[in-house]
Amino acid sequence: MLDCFCYTGGFTVNALAGGAKSVLSVDASADALDMCHENVVLNTFPTDRYQTLEGDVFQLLRKFRDEGKSFDMIILDPPKFAPTAAQAEKAARGYKDINLLAFKLLRPGGLLVTFSCSGGVDAALFQKIVASAALDAGVDAQIVEHLTQAPDHPVALNFPEGAYLKGLVCRKA
Repeated sequence: MLDCFCYTGGFTVNALAGGAKSVLSVDASADALDMCHENVVLNTFPTDRYQTLEGDVFQLLRKFRDEGKSFDMIILDPPKFAPTAAQAEKAARGYKDINLLAFKLLRPGGLLVTFSCSGGVDAALFQKIVASAALDAGVDAQIVEHLTQAPDHPVALNFPEGAYLKGLVCRKA
């Protein structure tokens, strides 16, 4: 499994708990990667089943593609690319880029779990971005689940952008 923008390792820890044979956790922050390592250790998982890599996810995904690497599962949980709708176009390019690269790195039958926490990118636009990325990557994929924030993060009716977390689980054919 490849955990991109892993931050403190929440998905890494859950993947290890779920039986992942190996996890590569990537983040641009050395401090975040230290916390990821600490969380793996605190949860008593063998440290030989995972590794961390510091770097720019956009560059590393291209490097992995060029090296012919592939993964059974990829998680993309980037920081907010567009806090407002005015920044949605720029954010869409970033989301499309990482999802396109992820689809190229995903093995047939693999799962892409991809998220946007940008208030300026609604769920319909995010789904269109991911669909366009799959098309441009030349892969057949289907959405197997829609994800949102947990019930402990309610959405105010007067601030629908507060429904910031959009997520899709896609299976590559």
